[in-house]
Amino acid sequence: MSQHYEMIFILRPDLSEEQVNQAVAKYQEFLTENNATDLQTKIWGKRRLAYPIQKKVDGIYVQFNYQADGSQVAPLERMMRLGEDVMRYLTIKLDHVSSETAEEEESEPAQSEPVASEA
Repeated sequence: MSQHYEMIFILRPDLSEEQVNQAVAKYQEFLTENNATDLQTKIWGKRRLAYPIQKKVDGIYVQFNYQADGSQVAPLERMMRLGEDVMRYLTIKLDHVSSETAEEEESEPAQSEPVASEA
């Protein structure tokens, strides 16, 4: 049964743009070769880390959203753990996700409550 997954990983900040694209392409290729579907990639760019990792204070954030049967998660995480370009990664299994629901949440304006006036 196919599940929706979200993976966020942090690449070393000293990688060039070409090296970042190569690393992302390597992980995308792994997923597509292993029958992952609906792969969406967002490169967030270089951001400050909440705490130092491997004596680095910045990292390049990348997000993958994909649909797979689950057998790809452990090998992909192992590949990232053994690679020198990834500092951290996290994969979560999402509850049922529909693109219609996500679009509705984005399009709805924020409801503001009236502020109590002074008495």
